[in-house]
Amino acid sequence: MSSRPERRTSAGVRPAVRPPSLLLGALEQQRALAELVGLGVSLPLLQRRIPGGDGHPVLILPGFMADDWSTVALRSVLRSRGYEVHRWGLGRNLGPRAATVEGLVRRLERIHHDRGRTVSLVGWSLGGIYARALARGRPQAVRQVITLGSPFRIGPGDRSSASRLFDRLNPRLQPHPLDLEDRPLPVPSTAIYTRSDGITRWHLCIEAEHALAENIEVRGSHCGLGHNPAVILAIGDRLAQPEGSFRPFRPPRGTASLYPKPTWWRDQSGREGAA
Repeated sequence: MSSRPERRTSAGVRPAVRPPSLLLGALEQQRALAELVGLGVSLPLLQRRIPGGDGHPVLILPGFMADDWSTVALRSVLRSRGYEVHRWGLGRNLGPRAATVEGLVRRLERIHHDRGRTVSLVGWSLGGIYARALARGRPQAVRQVITLGSPFRIGPGDRSSASRLFDRLNPRLQPHPLDLEDRPLPVPSTAIYTRSDGITRWHLCIEAEHALAENIEVRGSHCGLGHNPAVILAIGDRLAQPEGSFRPFRPPRGTASLYPKPTWWRDQSGREGAA
């Protein structure tokens, strides 16, 4: 019998997921820097290709160990396209502690109440897991959810490259205090992921096929998703959809090479998403 942890799914029991390769993890910072440089070069083009927004509020949530500085570039681009962009305002994201989760709920409800409009949530990595939990708990306040490399399918025993640090900072938390669920959200959702993610396995970051859900694959690193030009272009396209409608993402003309054909999660495939 294997000594590796196992996780039960609708298809039975599967081995626990391990972190990505050491090589991918070691190259994360260099690749993320290259993506940031690419954003600077492509910014004039992005400004022309991203549709103008309708002014609705957008709340941006950073990843584990990050803060609002990590989302400055994304927030700046979206604000320039006409959205009312909000930072999360809760300092460094150290994990789903009670004060953090309660603070997020209050922030979402305040924006929704003050603006009288539903709020689009964009969450990077752990921030996307928060966003999905908010959408389940407060669907009347949420317009749509967009996740960037968020391992919302992670289960007990599964590990990412950040798991050891997460456990050290949050020793008393249960494995999933946000009550993770992989069933479809009650609002439109877009999962953006990269197969070369050096922090978490990409197939933990994708949706199962559903009328209000989609996956968008990009080329890049986990740490660069928030300023990857292809990601920002896709986010701008998704936010521009009229409220109450949902259409699958189609790359703007001339950008198809930036978006490999995405895949869907299938329970019967065990650990992998189905190609």
